Amino acid sequence: MYLVATIGLAALLALPIGAFYDGNLNYNSPSRRHVNFGIDVPLVSRRGSKRGIIAYKPSELNFTHGVASGDPYPNSVILWTRIAPSPVSSNSNVTVQGPVPLYNHDTETYIKADANPICVDWRIRQGARNSTAVSVSSGRAYTTGDIDYTVKVEATGLTPFTTYRYQFTVCGSNNTSPEGRTKTAPAEDANIDQVKLAVFSCSNYPVGYFNAYGNAARKAQQDYVVHLGDYIYEGATQGPRAHNPPRILFSLFDYRTRHGQYRSDPDLQLLAKDFAWITTWDDHEVANNAYRDGFSALNNTEESFRNDGPNISVDQRKLHAVRAYFEWMPIRQVDLDDNLRIWRSFKMGNLMDLIVLDTRNYDRSITTLGWNNDYIPLIANDAGRSLMGSHQENWFYRQLSESAGRGATWRIIGNQIIFSQVVEEFGTAEDNWDGYYANRNRTLKHLYDNNIGNNVFLAGDSHQNWVSDLVWLGEKPYDKATGSGGVGVEFAGTAVSSTGARGNLSTTDALARARINESTVMQWQDGYYRGYFLMSVGKDSIETQFFGSPSVASRNAWDLPLANFTVVAGDNRLSRPVAGGSVESGSLRGGEVQHTNLSLNTQTGSWEEVNFDQMYIRTS
Repeated sequence: MYLVATIGLAALLALPIGAFYDGNLNYNSPSRRHVNFGIDVPLVSRRGSKRGIIAYKPSELNFTHGVASGDPYPNSVILWTRIAPSPVSSNSNVTVQGPVPLYNHDTETYIKADANPICVDWRIRQGARNSTAVSVSSGRAYTTGDIDYTVKVEATGLTPFTTYRYQFTVCGSNNTSPEGRTKTAPAEDANIDQVKLAVFSCSNYPVGYFNAYGNAARKAQQDYVVHLGDYIYEGATQGPRAHNPPRILFSLFDYRTRHGQYRSDPDLQLLAKDFAWITTWDDHEVANNAYRDGFSALNNTEESFRNDGPNISVDQRKLHAVRAYFEWMPIRQVDLDDNLRIWRSFKMGNLMDLIVLDTRNYDRSITTLGWNNDYIPLIANDAGRSLMGSHQENWFYRQLSESAGRGATWRIIGNQIIFSQVVEEFGTAEDNWDGYYANRNRTLKHLYDNNIGNNVFLAGDSHQNWVSDLVWLGEKPYDKATGSGGVGVEFAGTAVSSTGARGNLSTTDALARARINESTVMQWQDGYYRGYFLMSVGKDSIETQFFGSPSVASRNAWDLPLANFTVVAGDNRLSRPVAGGSVESGSLRGGEVQHTNLSLNTQTGSWEEVNFDQMYIRTS
């Protein structure tokens, strides 16, 4: 018989109420500082400490979704796993009713049948994989169904910019998780020569395989992974990789289950296991075209509440989604008084600052929602409109100034949506920064007025590749031939699997040419390939390589180089000739397109000319 969590019951009862839950950061979510918004940990502790409770045998437990790490600091990193008797998420959706604390599941039948905590030990060490090297940091954590059996811990006392191995073990057993690899950030004042970031966005499970994740993991060229959002999608798409649950997400159980489905993907697990992730959310982690008061298909009105969902309000849906996100992602909550805050920054030596924004959910003014698409262009230039809200916006400007003030060479801004102006045949897309002119102008004014250069905006969301000089059009002189007059560049990447421009290569190349012709600052555009980009940030320059997946209709290891760009420190523009004068696809200003289809098999290391007839999975 195994007593609770394989430690003696007497020892368990001797601990202060809730003490042995402190090691799992997910019990803090959304906030232990506010009783009505957090888990009642003392109650959970008392429930799990009752005499006669029989815990699971180690053989009954599984590490159901691999391991992950994230949010690297110089001396610590977040480690994540899930240990449970089943891959199925807890199906409780108890919400606030009168004085009932939020997420108090004690009234649920499943809790009464599953009161015992599960105990895991974790350790982190240096050395080769599966070696017996001495741990440099270790600890014990507990989990229950209250947090969907997830475990999130902070490994501390680590050395800056150092690679480590980590692993979890069910207490008192040889039931171990896969061994992962992670890396701490450089010390803030360290003299660092180079940091490499692999940048991803928009991974839609039913429409394509996550080949980009697998390719980056096997090539192992990056120090860290940056994900700019749309890590999951809330829809109900069917097909061979149909969404689970098979409905649009509203409840806590729904969002937990969807996170579990995505984290079951082997390519996602591979990249999560061996590289520390730095993530932010876009809209689909909650719902399409999110803003502070709603989404495209659920508004903050009684009519929408009654007719557009299962009687779950905008605020409650957002809280469910945010809670599941923090449970399932290896991410820090940087402010427990602000449970919607995901914006934060990372100082990577004197080389760069990575500033991560939330231009979607935090305090965004109304966006295009379908029914109001004719209205938004009328207010796009209103001074009061903001993508971030004043609190985050002012923090952002301070981060830019402090970064320049401390002498960091580069400022890398991770945001969700395209910053630069994009002109289409129909005009501009107001769901991007083009719908928030004043916010963009304030940002550019801060950069120009304070002489802050070497800025690189990163973006996802659009499911296509866009590369531009960063310029304040109409206010500052700019030469699109040379790039003179800018304050940096923008690299906006395509999707891991979400659908892009419609049509074959010929069609999408023609569309890209039209966009380049209509734009002033855009230098390269491609809407055909799925993929990611690798950004090598050095003291003297940034080298950025875009890679495409020739097809996501099947799981494969083909990786197609698309374009390479250089940004020289101090130039504040893309080096000319842009991309060396040649790219694989799309349209390049002043350059040529050469369709070679010459792709690397990241499993075998061989190069072949590869052609696929189908890009995406057919979902209907």
